[in-house]
Amino acid sequence: MPAVAPARPRRRRLWARRPRIFRWAFPVLLAGGGWGAVMLAGTTEAEPVLAQARAFAIEATAALGLVVTDIEVEGRETTEAATIMAALEAGRGTPIVAVSPSRAKERLETLPWVRSAVIERRLPGTLYVRLVERKPLAVWQHGGRQQLIDREGAVIPVGDLGRFAGLPTVVGEDAPSHAAALLDMLASEPDLAARVTAAMRVGGRRWNLRVDGAIDILLPEANAPAAWAELARLERTSGLLKREVRAVDMRLPDRLVLRVSAAPAKEAAPAKEAAPAKEAAPAKKGHPPGKST
Repeated sequence: MPAVAPARPRRRRLWARRPRIFRWAFPVLLAGGGWGAVMLAGTTEAEPVLAQARAFAIEATAALGLVVTDIEVEGRETTEAATIMAALEAGRGTPIVAVSPSRAKERLETLPWVRSAVIERRLPGTLYVRLVERKPLAVWQHGGRQQLIDREGAVIPVGDLGRFAGLPTVVGEDAPSHAAALLDMLASEPDLAARVTAAMRVGGRRWNLRVDGAIDILLPEANAPAAWAELARLERTSGLLKREVRAVDMRLPDRLVLRVSAAPAKEAAPAKEAAPAKEAAPAKKGHPPGKST
C-alpha cells in the first residue's frame, strides 16, 4: 500500500504561527512604498492631489493598526506632560506615520526647559521621546533685569524667578560663561559656599563675592581656588568672618587686607556744672562800688 503523504497544514495556521511582526510587515511595506512614491512624485502643481494621496496613505496605515498606542518619555523633570503632548501633536489613536519626528523635535526644543530632544517612531504604535532638560544654575543680573541661566550660560526663559530665590546671583555681562567654573570652585568648601549670596565679575578677569549679604571677598585673578580654600580655613580656625569685618581683600599673594566696621564714637563726658557766682559785698558808702578802701 503506497505511503500517504502528510497533509499540508492550512495556510491560515501557518500564518498564525508566524511571529507577530510578520503579520503586519507586508502591509506596512506596501503602505510605506506607496507613501514614498507619493512623496517622490511631488510637484508644485500637484499639491492638492498629493495632499489627498497623503491623507489616503495615512488612513490606510491607520486601518492596518499603525496608530499611537503608547508614548514613552525619558528625562522629563520640569516640562509639563501636556506641553510635550502638544508639541508632539499626537495622542492615542493618531496614525503613527502622521507624526513627524523632525518637526516634533523642533517644537520640543523651543520649550524653555528642553535643551535637546530625540523622537522615534517604534512601530507598530509607540512614540519614544528622550529629553535633556536644562538645569538652573544661577540668577544672572545685568542691565537692570534678572534672568535664570543654566550650566552652559544659556538663559532659561521663565517669567517667575521666585522659586529660584535660593540660587546665587551672578553679576556682569560675561558672568554666565564663567559661572559654572566659579560655582564648582565654591562647592569645594560647601559650608562657606552656602553663605555666598552673590558674585560680581570684575573687568572680565576675576570675581568679588558677597558673603552673608554683607561681607565682600575680593578674589585674586590668579589662583582663585587657593585663595578660596585659605579663606575657608581661616573661617574654620579663627572665625574670621564673624568679626566686624566688612571686606577681605585677597588680591595680594603675600598678605590679607581686612576692612572692618568703624568703632562707634565715644560719647563726650558731661560738662561740670558751673559754681554759682558769689554775690558782691555791698559797697561802703562814700566809695564807688568795686574800689577798695
